[in-house]
Amino acid sequence: MMTVQFAAFILLLLLSVPIVVAMAVATIIPPVFDAKFPMGMEYILRSLVSGVDSTPLLAIPLFVLSGAIMAAGGISKRLFDLAAYVIGRRTGGMPMAVVLTCLFYGAISGSGPATCAAVGAMTIPLLVSLGYGRVFSAALVASASGLGIIIPPSIPFILWGLATDASVGSLFIAGIIPGILIALALMIFVYAYCRIRGEDKERIAANCEELRRKGFVRVFLESIWALLAPVIILGGIYSGIITPTEAAGVSVLYALIVALFIYRTIRFGDIGRILSETVFSYAPILALIAVSFAFSRVLTLVGAPTALASFLLDNFESKVAFLLVLNLVLIVLGMFIDVGPAILIIGPLLMPIANAFGVDIVHLGVIVTINLAIGFVSPPFGLNLFVAGSLSKEPVLSIGRMAIPFALCIIAVLLLVTYVPWIALGLI
Repeated sequence: MMTVQFAAFILLLLLSVPIVVAMAVATIIPPVFDAKFPMGMEYILRSLVSGVDSTPLLAIPLFVLSGAIMAAGGISKRLFDLAAYVIGRRTGGMPMAVVLTCLFYGAISGSGPATCAAVGAMTIPLLVSLGYGRVFSAALVASASGLGIIIPPSIPFILWGLATDASVGSLFIAGIIPGILIALALMIFVYAYCRIRGEDKERIAANCEELRRKGFVRVFLESIWALLAPVIILGGIYSGIITPTEAAGVSVLYALIVALFIYRTIRFGDIGRILSETVFSYAPILALIAVSFAFSRVLTLVGAPTALASFLLDNFESKVAFLLVLNLVLIVLGMFIDVGPAILIIGPLLMPIANAFGVDIVHLGVIVTINLAIGFVSPPFGLNLFVAGSLSKEPVLSIGRMAIPFALCIIAVLLLVTYVPWIALGLI
């Protein structure tokens, strides 16, 4: 029955059936075709409801709403202006400023595609106007936007916590050092690329001079409210004052105050539109969570986690080999399945295997999330590639080829995080 279930699931995915529908069909196959199966349709329906009846789950729509408010408030431009003021005139300074902007904006949005859209809409035309290649600019933004799901608050970390019962607060903290290291790796590559290929120093200097006329104090004060958002969120969680779910509520309130009364970039009349956009963004995630919860229970009953654990334990004796194979599988998986569905499907499957090999569940969550962030810039279905392609009007495959060196930088950090657990767990 397990073989039939997985075969049907994979076949439906190959036929381009939406993943929610594919999971739903795979979920009902055992009770429909096996009268002795211990889980009937009524139990599946109860599982759908209980899958979304969770207080921690409220953090996802609230963080999505907070990111939408910040995006409408033009936060990305203020973050970029500060980074460009500090390092813009150095070799590779403007592209490095884009990486830093993605790093800080990711700490607001918690989403890779949202970071790509908000930062890319402003920075891709700017980089092109400064003489950088359009494909290079798009690949840079697409790759750096993957930081949006690694730097907390990360929506995939929340999903991993729901799927595995791992502490979301610990996951948030565990993503800080890996996220910073990935940003540094991308910036080192950008420096080397610009050093070798050269830059239009005159146009860059002219652009930086406009910022210099404002003065550092003014540029810093304009960006300080955006910079404080992750400090307030993470500080509250790390100090134990608020839970991740409460932090999501605080982030919404903070975003409203900053956008409405400090920056004054949105009006009260815009809130209805932002709420509507948030509902349309979150509704598919909610349906996915409900179905995946029932799907994971059926997988448990058919013995999928036990069978997978036995296979891996029989064929891979060491933790080193297991983690290497896991990374390879996840990179390939990220090419075809979005990060949310991938986490909800593989999370319950990996838990017994991680316990058998002695891998910390928080450490494993960071490894999985970094792998799936690479999938954002991996053809054929890298979501950030499509977002950057629509912004730059360049072919997705061209951007994907240009993103290969950036992906290799992320893979280098991934291997460090995989085999040096302290990088993820040192702050917990």
